[in-house]
Amino acid sequence: MSEVSEVSEAEWAVWRTFYAMRRQLDRALEDQLQRDAGISGPDYEILLSLFESPQRRMRSRDLSARIGWEKSRISHQVTRMENRGLVERSECEDDLRGTWIGLTTEGRRAVLGAMREHTTAIRNLFFDVLTPDELASLRAVSDRVLGAINPPLCDEAS
Repeated sequence: MSEVSEVSEAEWAVWRTFYAMRRQLDRALEDQLQRDAGISGPDYEILLSLFESPQRRMRSRDLSARIGWEKSRISHQVTRMENRGLVERSECEDDLRGTWIGLTTEGRRAVLGAMREHTTAIRNLFFDVLTPDELASLRAVSDRVLGAINPPLCDEAS
């Protein structure tokens, strides 16, 4: 049996404000990446993941898991980035079905060029407008919402 949850006007106001903030912050950061580095947010997510990887490359499935995208979305995005010389694909030596996605020199240049301005934008638009207490509260709230979305697996033996 399902039960309809009532949402008060005050709760809707909080939701609308949060939703507008999240969307506008995403758009502002996307615009900044395009303007300052000539790359998209999805480009940056992939480039940064590869840059932070020890060998500057990742298996396609691992990149998909890290970013939280479907395999098909990773594949399409990587194809576009490969066409622009930002990444390259290569066969996985120990699993012929697997594919490595590696950072090219141009991709490294792009992510390094984006990092400083992107970090500055995040600082200016997010961290600097919140107090330390608000940041701590936001962290706690985010952890609780993430826990509701992805509850930890319970150990059935306990």
